[in-house]
Amino acid sequence: MSSISRSLPADEDLHAHEAALLERVAGGDREEPLVELYRRYSRRLYGLGLSLLADEGVAEEVVQETFVRLWRSAPRFDSEQGTVRTFLFTIARRAAVDLRRRPSSRPLAELPEDDQGAVSDDDFESLLLGLEVSYAMEALTDDHREALELYYDRDLTQREISERLGVPIGTVKTRTHYALRALRGALQEREALV
Repeated sequence: MSSISRSLPADEDLHAHEAALLERVAGGDREEPLVELYRRYSRRLYGLGLSLLADEGVAEEVVQETFVRLWRSAPRFDSEQGTVRTFLFTIARRAAVDLRRRPSSRPLAELPEDDQGAVSDDDFESLLLGLEVSYAMEALTDDHREALELYYDRDLTQREISERLGVPIGTVKTRTHYALRALRGALQEREALV
């Protein structure tokens, strides 16, 4: 196991740690830093590709193409201009658009476009946030996730949730409170919320 994956940085040092990883890639030390970045981001990039292109094979290509482009463009990264996460997802977005436009026998889902024919920033950011929320929801306990899904997705009141689950309303309120707190923490950890 590498020293990088053994000692993950504290949340406040995450940006600096990832910038250092990308600096190492730019300096020629590609294997260990790219493996670490791949471990952190491949699943989210795959989800982005799947959401944008609606094809599992092409979503895998988005991940692969993103890391090839990251490897090639690492020297252009400037930590004062943004985070590695932003840099990586910008590359992934361009890779998805390029893969969508390529001549292929596979039909791809339509990407929302603005007047110039490019994916709008608002649509892209909404899609990224939706993916981050989905991943954060997966991190919750089953009871917490169920409480939030019934409350927000099914639009049930806490009393209706209590009746449906057969638990006291106080339990539903407690689960909802702690679920929202855990969700917010998970999203902040993923930088989806400030």
